[in-house]
Amino acid sequence: MTGPGRRSSTFSRLLRHGFTDPSAAERLLDGDELSPVRNDPVLLEALGGTADPDLALHGLVRLLEAQPGATARRELLDTVIAAKPLRDRLLGVLGASAALADHLARHPRDWEALVTYEPRDLHPGVEEFERGLAEADDAVALRVAYRRCLLSIAARDVCGTTDVAETAAELADLATATLRAALALARAAAPDDAALCRLAVIAMGKCGGHELNYVSDVDVIFVGEAADGADEDKALRAATKLASHMMRICSETTVEGSIWPVDANLRPEGRNGPLVRTLSSHLAYYQRWAKTWEFQALLKARPVAGDLELGEEYVAAVEPLVWQAAERENFVADVQKMRRRVVENIPVAEIERELKLGPGGLRDVEFAVQLLQLVHGRADASLRSGTTLNALQALAAGGYVGRADAVQLDDAYRFLRSMEHRIQLYRLRRTHLVPEEEAEQRRLGRSLGLRSDPVGELNREWKRHAAVVRRLHEKLFYRPLLDAVAQLAPGEARLSTVAARERLVALGYADPASALRHLEALASGVSRKAAIQRTLLPVLLGWFADSADPDAGLLNFRKVSDALGKTPWYLRLLRDEGAAAENLARVLSAGRLAPDLLMRAPEAVALLGDGDGGRGMGGGGGGLEPRGRGPLEQEILAAVGRADGAVQAVTAARGVRRRELFRTAAADIVGSYGTESQPAEAGQGALVDLVGGAVSDLTAATLAGTLRAVVREGWGDELPTRFAIIGMGRFGGHELGYGSDADVLFVHEARDGVEEQEAARAAGAVVSEMRRLLQIPSADPPLLIDADLRPEGKTGPLVRTLKSYEAYYRRWSLGWESQALLRAEPVAGDEELGRRFMSLVDPLRYPQGGLGEDAVREIRRLKARMESERLPRGADPKLHTKLGPGGLSDVEWTVQLLQLRHGAEVEGLRTTRTRAALRAAREAGLLSEEDAATLDEAWVLATRVRNAVMLVRGRAGDTFPTDARELGAVGRYLGYGPGRVGDMLDEYRRTARRARGVVEELFYGG
Repeated sequence: MTGPGRRSSTFSRLLRHGFTDPSAAERLLDGDELSPVRNDPVLLEALGGTADPDLALHGLVRLLEAQPGATARRELLDTVIAAKPLRDRLLGVLGASAALADHLARHPRDWEALVTYEPRDLHPGVEEFERGLAEADDAVALRVAYRRCLLSIAARDVCGTTDVAETAAELADLATATLRAALALARAAAPDDAALCRLAVIAMGKCGGHELNYVSDVDVIFVGEAADGADEDKALRAATKLASHMMRICSETTVEGSIWPVDANLRPEGRNGPLVRTLSSHLAYYQRWAKTWEFQALLKARPVAGDLELGEEYVAAVEPLVWQAAERENFVADVQKMRRRVVENIPVAEIERELKLGPGGLRDVEFAVQLLQLVHGRADASLRSGTTLNALQALAAGGYVGRADAVQLDDAYRFLRSMEHRIQLYRLRRTHLVPEEEAEQRRLGRSLGLRSDPVGELNREWKRHAAVVRRLHEKLFYRPLLDAVAQLAPGEARLSTVAARERLVALGYADPASALRHLEALASGVSRKAAIQRTLLPVLLGWFADSADPDAGLLNFRKVSDALGKTPWYLRLLRDEGAAAENLARVLSAGRLAPDLLMRAPEAVALLGDGDGGRGMGGGGGGLEPRGRGPLEQEILAAVGRADGAVQAVTAARGVRRRELFRTAAADIVGSYGTESQPAEAGQGALVDLVGGAVSDLTAATLAGTLRAVVREGWGDELPTRFAIIGMGRFGGHELGYGSDADVLFVHEARDGVEEQEAARAAGAVVSEMRRLLQIPSADPPLLIDADLRPEGKTGPLVRTLKSYEAYYRRWSLGWESQALLRAEPVAGDEELGRRFMSLVDPLRYPQGGLGEDAVREIRRLKARMESERLPRGADPKLHTKLGPGGLSDVEWTVQLLQLRHGAEVEGLRTTRTRAALRAAREAGLLSEEDAATLDEAWVLATRVRNAVMLVRGRAGDTFPTDARELGAVGRYLGYGPGRVGDMLDEYRRTARRARGVVEELFYGG
């Protein structure tokens, strides 16, 4: 009757001690192996203190079963019960590592390695591990000895005798001893090869940095030289054989598994380069060909095996090159791009569980620390440590990193590394993914000392530390720049002016002295404005550095801040609206046009927020979404109605135009650059359509308002003649760029009872006054009206009656005029008159039966003449976006020829828009899918380049800038990172060349 009661009591005790399967645990405790101690409370208490009591108990039973006899089992049990240090170490390992439990089951006497600790055992180094491996005479024995040493490291780790940094250092020392033992085995197997060469093994990565994981590739580089009197080629072949054999000894799977892979891919030329090089060959490569990331990797280079004298020579030779790396062009951008590429290559399903490579992971800390070391280690040798935490401590001590930031990063890094260690220790597998199963998370949490709610606490702590890393890893680089110009608390280290300038130069600032003055002006003082700007500037500096002109970004921010800094909504906008600060940074550093528009009315910065209306924006509202023509025209006409006179009315209309141009430019820049929360717009055509549509609508609304203002001032409510404005060219095609003139035709028709001469005088006066008002010098950009596409061109009257147009087109119209009319669309004025004008010209632009051969030949002749005569002298035709081969003119003339020939039959071709007509031609089978895509890609790219040039230079241009910084800014807008201007130009030439091939076939040959 007592059996069930005892069972129930034991069951409850097991639950209290953390067992998740008390029934299975009870059966194991009742087995023969543990019968002598099944009721001993010490054992149960010790098992309950492990990461996984079930796993520890199971491992203990397996170890007892594996003992060679009853005496050995009794010896093990007695020691476990009597010796608390052994009990904690052995059960701690068994509860944390199924893989080491397997090892103990295969090698049942290895538990004795945990029995005693001499003082030297508490922190063993390479010599102690070499003694532990000394008797291994083949690869299998080396694996057994390696695991035996690993047992002692794991025991110290799980019992808290060593912290995570000390554990990582011990693992690196064990790896060093193992590489030496493996090389000794390789040399013993090939003594003749060993005699021919000197071979040094240089540890890289975490092994070189003295911060290795439990299971990690051991990165190495091999340096070889000929022994005295030996031929160099033969020596290198011999050294390569030794190195390859050493790698196999460590990496190959045997009956005892493998140790870890030895990875030599960090060597010059990677896996494509020779495995072993001479010292001079290494130096020649690094001096001529090495990329930035290779110098970053060399930060951790450390000789560990083989000819240590040669290894030291190697490190001494490459060290000066490492500390010159920060002087390389685009250094910071290259390092940051490498980091982004790592993140982009993580599978989407894994990124949230990635401890090492994911956002807020270990690599973020390591990259940030290495970046700072490379920038400042040139002048400060105290920073030249390969160990992340040591380097972080040195950076804080030298004032290169804020002390509070360093402490937080140190804590986060230690926690994340501890997680990584315990995850790998369980199966001794190379992984950096946090497990998804609750049981594994429970074991992981308990192994880290989280006992009350292991799973919940683990996830909370992990997310908290990852958030700290995400928040700090980029700011780490920028925040001390503010401290360099601010008042610090007593005892706080400060970044020196020289170091601050070094860092600014590394970030791409051309004038670090001015940049420091701007920072001082922005961050100094005790005002609320200065406090908020001190918080924002570390992030803003990073965004400025991601542009082609960081100096301009910082200067423009200071100007905006000076103008708006005392405005409560401005500070609140930057502080509280997540998108606003980043959008502002992008806009201020992307070129001249958007900042110039903003500086003329800084309150437009409100548009960069999430859009809540108000903030002094009149009827403009917030947000970057361009407004449609209807709301724009309504706002402008309302402003005109309130104005006192035409000048004031048009000034108001131009002010709206300036604000909306800024909105469009900002949306274009942010869409092109992308933000941290929103990647860059993938479809380049969508951004082209956005800009073309928005600027065209804005121009139409501005003309409508100007027309209303002129009529009201001169004639009151009604002009004595009906009056319409017809958009032409890019204006009519909804394809205006930022710097485009407005191509138009003016048409009028006298009202009933009005003399023709009076009507003509009124229409002419309206046109003259509109052009004058829209070009009056002011803070707002002028709107130039170009009427050169009118009948008779510059020699013809500016404005005609509808009948005059009809008579001209019937008698005198030329082929190019019909082609120009393909883009005609009413944009302002009398709508009914505009419709009648379109009815008049439709038969001209969409002729029944298409074009005759003579007309086609004439169009081709005109195009050929334009190509030869109109290209500016000295311009590179292949890079001229308008007139060059495969440029805008090529694509547009090809599409327009299709419209003239087939527009009468194909309804979809009756559009003023190039891309829409191209789609319609493809759908009608007039050109292939591939040809249509080629022409569209070229047209979109050429349009984007023109928009970029205007945004960057503040003035229009049809070719790429010659100034290096401006060219870089165009590249950044087009999605090319730092140092990739050549790729951009090559891609443009390729795209244009393919388009020209299609044009040759369709336009000249079709």
